[in-house]
Amino acid sequence: MAAARENCVKLTLGEPDFATPDAVCNAAAASLQAGDTHYIENNGAKDLRIKIAEYERDKNGMDYDADEIIVTSGATEALFVSLLGIINPGDEVIIPVPAFVLYEEIVHLARGVPVFLDTTGNGFQIRREAIDALITDRTKAVILNSPNNPTGCVYDEESLRAVRDAVSGKSIFVICDDVYRQLCYTDNYHSFAENRDLREQILVVQSFSKPYAMTGWRMGYLMADGPVKERLELIHQFDVVSTPSMFQKAGIAALQTDPSKMVAEYKKRRDYVIGRLREMGMELEIPDGAFYVFPSISKYGTDSMTFATRLLNEGGVAVTPGIAFGSDRHIRISYCCSMDAIREGIDRLEKFLKTI
Repeated sequence: MAAARENCVKLTLGEPDFATPDAVCNAAAASLQAGDTHYIENNGAKDLRIKIAEYERDKNGMDYDADEIIVTSGATEALFVSLLGIINPGDEVIIPVPAFVLYEEIVHLARGVPVFLDTTGNGFQIRREAIDALITDRTKAVILNSPNNPTGCVYDEESLRAVRDAVSGKSIFVICDDVYRQLCYTDNYHSFAENRDLREQILVVQSFSKPYAMTGWRMGYLMADGPVKERLELIHQFDVVSTPSMFQKAGIAALQTDPSKMVAEYKKRRDYVIGRLREMGMELEIPDGAFYVFPSISKYGTDSMTFATRLLNEGGVAVTPGIAFGSDRHIRISYCCSMDAIREGIDRLEKFLKTI
């Protein structure tokens, strides 16, 4: 609908407007020139996996070695490999909502049962009584996405402790989708993966897409305890065989690239959007990461699809209806586009709100 409308401001996709850093592109070009166009190891080139292990150890305190890492076709494939690998038909996967729509669909494809944990009443945080009420003898996994898409929420210590208490001593995996970890605006960030005593239960999903503006490269990785990884790699090797050979050196270059300038720009845009939305009287939780704001539309007496459709048709702004993420009382506004587009889009939103 947005594509068909002339002069539409699109605040929808999570697509960084920055170019992939030159060092990354140059590394891929050099790799092509060197003839890196043939099969590599299924799990990714050894030098890239060594670099990932070093990066995760030095930057994030993780203790995975190169042989516990699978280089995947983006975080998407890492999620597919994880869920297809651990779910038997009928197994349940707890998904805190609002959530990225991919989780539910992959669980269905794996013949599992998604179980939704509503966080909208707790500032998008997880509370112990809420997760305890959903744990059954069929629970196989919990998916944690922090910073979160679509809310930008970063799970607080109480949320992480609630999940830890709920899964400790049980045969339940925790999938840590930490793809927005580097796009964080708070110093008080902690990943559930830091619970190294639960190492055998933790699967860490990462991506090059968001922090390095590499969405089209389709490069990510999965980290898991050795015996678990050895089973999951069986799916990966029959799924995509391996990621492209000429992108392995590009991945190494990316991990040596500092994304702080992009993060600073995202934070500047976030602060502008938050300030404007609050001036309009929109209710929202401050996002501490990613590049989304998820304001409530409850006060306007309409569902999210109707709101977004009217905003598009009457205001010329495209946003994502919250129902796509499991909350019909919100909309998602992406601010990973130019400041000019953001200003124009927010101006149009303000005019639209005055009409309803």
